[in-house]
Amino acid sequence: MDAVVKKLSVDPMRAEVYAAPVPPGPRPSRAEAEAAVRVLLAYAGDDPAREGLIETPKRVVAAFDELYSGYRESPIEILDRTFSEIGTYDDLVLVRDISFHSHCEHHMMPFVGKAHIAYVPVERVVGLSKLARLVDVFGRRLQTQEHLTSQIVVAIDEILKPRGVAVMIEAEHTCMSLRGVEKPGALTVTTQFTGMFRNDPTEQVRFINLVRGPGR
Repeated sequence: MDAVVKKLSVDPMRAEVYAAPVPPGPRPSRAEAEAAVRVLLAYAGDDPAREGLIETPKRVVAAFDELYSGYRESPIEILDRTFSEIGTYDDLVLVRDISFHSHCEHHMMPFVGKAHIAYVPVERVVGLSKLARLVDVFGRRLQTQEHLTSQIVVAIDEILKPRGVAVMIEAEHTCMSLRGVEKPGALTVTTQFTGMFRNDPTEQVRFINLVRGPGR
């Protein structure tokens, strides 16, 4: 199976799908980040110097490196390797129930759920695991669910140039379930379609039926 790495010209209007975000200024040092965590611990009402919290700032900063690793990754590095050995296949490719976690940009609290992604390839396909990795790239940044949905769609549409893309995300937001109105179990559902999925309502219905079908 032959693989091709695409060389694409960057559209400035969609630059975020081609490169990792550029920080607006110098990144704080690790020591500065740990000091900020100690301030927050004190603000919460605890003693950052007590035995159980002495190592907490280091652990929190290490967790940040993992939870927000998407700021150091670019979608094109994941999607630019495609494969042409698909025979006469010309229907949708669907990966459903992609588990993910992200953080609300308003309260920095987690939201957790599943993403369902379909696209109709034109001659070439991308490795299935790459779609899951794409979700993680955007998910491991401060987000809104609406923007996360849009970013996934735009990246696939812009880089793979398929006949259409369909994305559905279902997630529970802890900023709604653990604080504020405190409604655990409430799910937020977002969808976005391009190409044949946007233009043909029957394709949208077929996508939703496949997502909601047996095995759920």
